[in-house]
Amino acid sequence: MRTLTIRQIAAVAGTLLAVAALSACGSDDNDDRDPVPARYTITLTNLTANQPLAPAAVILHDGGFAAWRIGQPASAGLEVLAESGNPADLIAEADAQAAVIATAAGPGVLSPGESSAVTLEGMVGRAAALEIAAMLVNTNDGWAGISGLDLGSLHVGDELKADLAPYDAGTELNEETAATVPGPAGGGEGLNAADGEGFVAIHPGVVTSDDGLATSALRESHRFQAPVARAHVVRTQ
Repeated sequence: MRTLTIRQIAAVAGTLLAVAALSACGSDDNDDRDPVPARYTITLTNLTANQPLAPAAVILHDGGFAAWRIGQPASAGLEVLAESGNPADLIAEADAQAAVIATAAGPGVLSPGESSAVTLEGMVGRAAALEIAAMLVNTNDGWAGISGLDLGSLHVGDELKADLAPYDAGTELNEETAATVPGPAGGGEGLNAADGEGFVAIHPGVVTSDDGLATSALRESHRFQAPVARAHVVRTQ
């Protein structure tokens, strides 16, 4: 991982005039002109106390794609992921977009404290960005997500860590009942065609039976606050 000291930064500043007199040189990393081959290893860690994460949808793109937007309706693929935990439809939607470079699904359910990794590779430029979405399975339609994570500044050997926020797809009401929560806390249904709030938002959290919602299948341990997961990205090519 590149880390510049203050002395090194000063040395670089002192050579700027000389560098400006030279024509731009080729590089084995991505620059502003042509896409170059790149490979990233993305490790996802569950930070919650009692919210397993379903397999994640991981999407590498050129900056011209977003898997969701706050205040806008969720796509059909995002609804499936947020209600049932299945990332396949969201990945299929992404694969159909010209801006998407590569996609992958996480290898399995992540229990609290667990981590798993996927690798994405393709031709990337300075606009390379990442989307990650994984259902919080003890919810009606909540997921851990990050959108538009900038990878364009990473050189080979560089790494970054970013926190995932809890989102609500707005496709199902947050009833928290055993019949509507598909995770181990409820064991209920997954996808439901019934409408919810109608737009993507930051998840307000769960109420639970411990806080007075008598019909809730959830307990205090199922509560969560941001961040709910962490992504560790390393560029290996």
